[in-house]
Amino acid sequence: MAETLAPAELFDKAIKDYQAGESPAKLIPVFIDICNRSPKLDSAWTCLAWLYLLENKPQLALKAAQKSMKIDPFDAQTRINLAAAMLEVKQSGVREHIEMAKNLVEAAPEVREQVVSNFQDGFTRKPDWASLKRIEKLIFED
Repeated sequence: MAETLAPAELFDKAIKDYQAGESPAKLIPVFIDICNRSPKLDSAWTCLAWLYLLENKPQLALKAAQKSMKIDPFDAQTRINLAAAMLEVKQSGVREHIEMAKNLVEAAPEVREQVVSNFQDGFTRKPDWASLKRIEKLIFED
């Protein structure tokens, strides 16, 4: 069935499946397919990075987040995913991405709302996610 759907339709279905509780492990191959078929779809790369982070695959998450950032460097979730992956692989340069995400969150209430929702989702699926807790604190500190 996945083969017959256009990448945008497959993306929408995969998001609905994720929201319905499908495991990241089952969705990773779907998002890899979407990214292969639509390599400039930054939201698919962002989702793939998030799924890899949830599955404790930070090196793969880093690569997916870097691809997403090349397409859209002004996406807060992309910056958050990139920062989380960098923290988890102990790569330097995290502060720049957190500062950009913080600026994007502060500039637009709808971006803030989405990021808060994503943090809640992340902590629901991975309660002891240390790098995400650190990023959340830095983004929302006064």
